[in-house]
Amino acid sequence: MPPKAKPRVVYWFRTDLRLHDSPALAAALELKPSVLYPIWTWDPHYVYRARVGPNRWKFLLDCQSDLSTSITELNPKSKLFLIREAPQTLFPKLFKEWKITHLVFEKDTDAYARDRDAEVMQIAKDAGVQVIVKMGRTLYDPDALVQHNHGKPTMSMSQVQAAGKQIGDIARPIPAPTSLPDPGETTLSFAQEKPGPEPDINAIQRDGNEASYSSLAGPNGDFAVPTMEELGLKEATTLHRGGETIALDMLSAIIKNESYTATFEKPKTAPTAFSPQATTLLSPHMHFGSLSCREFYWRVQDVVDAYKKAGKHASEPPTSLTGQLLFRDMYFGAQAKLGYAFGQTYGNPQCRFIPWHLPSEIDTATGLITGRYLTDNATAESYFLRWKEGRTGFPWIDALMRQLRLEGWIHHLGRHAVASFLTRGGCYVDWERGAEVFEEWLIDHEAACNIGNWQWLSCTAFFSQFYRVYSPVAFPAKWDKEGAFVRRYVPELARFDKKYIYEPWKAPIADQKAWGCVIRGDGVKSEEGEYRVYPKPMFDFATQREVCIQGLKNAYKVGLHGNDAKVLDGTWRKLFDDEAEGPTEGNDGPPGAMVEHEDADGHEEVEHVAPPTPKKGKGKTGHKREKIQGTLDRLVTRKKAKT
Repeated sequence: MPPKAKPRVVYWFRTDLRLHDSPALAAALELKPSVLYPIWTWDPHYVYRARVGPNRWKFLLDCQSDLSTSITELNPKSKLFLIREAPQTLFPKLFKEWKITHLVFEKDTDAYARDRDAEVMQIAKDAGVQVIVKMGRTLYDPDALVQHNHGKPTMSMSQVQAAGKQIGDIARPIPAPTSLPDPGETTLSFAQEKPGPEPDINAIQRDGNEASYSSLAGPNGDFAVPTMEELGLKEATTLHRGGETIALDMLSAIIKNESYTATFEKPKTAPTAFSPQATTLLSPHMHFGSLSCREFYWRVQDVVDAYKKAGKHASEPPTSLTGQLLFRDMYFGAQAKLGYAFGQTYGNPQCRFIPWHLPSEIDTATGLITGRYLTDNATAESYFLRWKEGRTGFPWIDALMRQLRLEGWIHHLGRHAVASFLTRGGCYVDWERGAEVFEEWLIDHEAACNIGNWQWLSCTAFFSQFYRVYSPVAFPAKWDKEGAFVRRYVPELARFDKKYIYEPWKAPIADQKAWGCVIRGDGVKSEEGEYRVYPKPMFDFATQREVCIQGLKNAYKVGLHGNDAKVLDGTWRKLFDDEAEGPTEGNDGPPGAMVEHEDADGHEEVEHVAPPTPKKGKGKTGHKREKIQGTLDRLVTRKKAKT
């Protein structure tokens, strides 16, 4: 009887761009394969459908390049083979071409990833290819957290800790391999199936010709990691670099500071620190998997244990460094159970329904948000755009938003401040708008964590103390009386006296001119004659804070969640007074908080481009006309502000 042929293995890298502590890679090597192909498939979902700015693209390419170099150091014949096609269409051809017997990858419980991986596993089954999937992205398997949380999403730290005790001890990290098998032949004789780019929500991120799918193995036929120029992307502005090598060096530097590691308490770190920042900045490495969360956990925990053994006081979860990983697992557990519904209010049983301004457009056929929004109030949209562009007139908020856009990262308390300001503390704008901006700009964007944090900070899930609002003046002054952070990211105010650094509109005009910047306008104009210009505050903060608090009180009293029948059919409106904050007028309307009719300054109606809705109705205020203009990012309606 002839000897059994050795396995021919594809290892499919995704958000695990490392060699150290990779249970899935270890499982692939345990097969003792005759050939091992380390590959990355250039998935069009992320190229065209997920919001990704240049800074996160650059971080990803850094991670891929570093991993490819590390693979080649272990085996000069190997590298990360980057193949330019969607995995769903590539694998049926690749399995046959390379005579693959096994496909191995790390488990991913993101909603899109679940669908993709289920399709790929069926493709493998049909091709006679064995699939091996191992968990390594989180401390606990998110599905196991749900199972041990009585089949429910993990919505609190205590639930994670209780479920974790039932699952068992967190496994120790495993070492990186010291060698890798050769890849086999890398001929690709089949045709490339190029994806359709429309809709391309990342078109705004490009200023050159996008050539993601120029050829299967890249323009030089060498499976190389693409360049930013090849992808047509705008230049990255962040100084933060990706890659396993950098991540492990950063972790080692942190661990050397035993006091910092053992006594770290996240709420006590300064959001105004920037050179260096007050926290580890390892979160983007955790997202791309260039750093193992178990490696981080156990290296920190070993320091903490030694610190305690020496009789010193160490911090504890949830505020400790290891506690931050448990928060991360909490959000993954919530997402694992709720799937796509976790990323939105509509249809989400855990998310409170608040009729925010700028509600999401909902595809009534799928029950999912489309990625566009409806403008029920022109003033609210002005607030949102000024918030996003860092020209609110509140220096602390503007400095944070400018840092976010420039560097792709801001401190967690800074994230708290801008999220509170946009939702329940000032603008009364839907948390989904803020989550989309963070999705675009953060280098550490993790869908589960970003969504969970925005729900927490908008008090729609996880947290309910909506009256605790961050002041854009008093809060930063507590950390940075001199205003160094504002002077760094809002340089037009660099010469202002510290007395006015958080309230520059209060400075006498003579002093403003002496300091080279006048306070006026909405921030569109940056210069006026010999002076720079910084905008006036876009509203009175105390007044708007009260508007938001009253709005939340009202919505909490009504007590709806995203899956309530009244939310799903639009009849929730009858529970709100017409004058309540948000698009609340009338007794019925489109699903969720979508708007169908509005006053349009007495002008004639124009075609409504929102999706079909169950029925049209007249509210107590009568027929409301609307004009809506479709754009790439949103559906825009111009509505008179409430008075």
